[in-house]
This record gives sequence, C-alpha cells and structure tokens, in this order.
Amino acid sequence: MTRLSGKCGCGAVEYAVDDAFVYAAYCHCSDCRRTTGSAFKPFAGIPREKLTLIKGEAALLIHGQPDNHDAHCGTCGSLLYSLVREAAWLHVAMGTLVDAPSIRPTHHIFVGSKAPWYEITDDLPQYQGHK
Repeated sequence: MTRLSGKCGCGAVEYAVDDAFVYAAYCHCSDCRRTTGSAFKPFAGIPREKLTLIKGEAALLIHGQPDNHDAHCGTCGSLLYSLVREAAWLHVAMGTLVDAPSIRPTHHIFVGSKAPWYEITDDLPQYQGHK
C-alpha cells in the first residue's frame, strides 16, 4: 500500500496516510468555508486507522467534540482533517497532502449553501446536502 505524506503550513504537524481513500468531494457548507477561508473544502474520506501522525501531536488544536471535530495545527491554523461518522472516519483536507493521491473529488456537496460569489464551472454532480 502506498503511503502519502501530509503536513500543515508551518511544518509543525506531519502525517502519513494510506492512498486508500474511499471517496472524495468538494464541500461548500458554511462550516467548511469558514474553517478553510475558501469557497469550498476538497476532502478525501478514509477510515480513521489509515492515518498516522508522524510529528506534532501536541501541536494539534482540536475544535469540536471527541467523536466529531476538526484538527488544526495550533501554530499556523491549517485544517488537517475532520473526524466524522462517530469517530470512525477522517475527512483529510486534500490541500495538506504533500503527495498526490490516486483519488480525485467526484462531486460537490452542500451547494445549497455555497458562497454566492463562487460559480461551480465543472461538470461534476452537485448535491444540495450530503450525497
């Protein structure tokens, strides 16, 4: 199994993850927009145990609950991943991957609350909420 590396913007937190993502999407919900400062968050879903923190566990800033949260670098603020689905899955922020994953986003979710100033210009399926 190929392992991919990822890290935050300042390098305080590094991780390795299996290139075994099950799904990937662009999320346009207001929470993802606020936490990334962007029009959407490209993310890839994978079982939690497929990601290993290599460096900086003490530097993580956890925002949310133990079984549903966003993990940021406490130094630079980069969103690294979100713990979801009863703490069994991670949504890895694809922008933090150093290596290119084999998966690509296949759809857009929460377009019903997308930023009004952003226009989706690709032909991927769009969903008002979750797929």
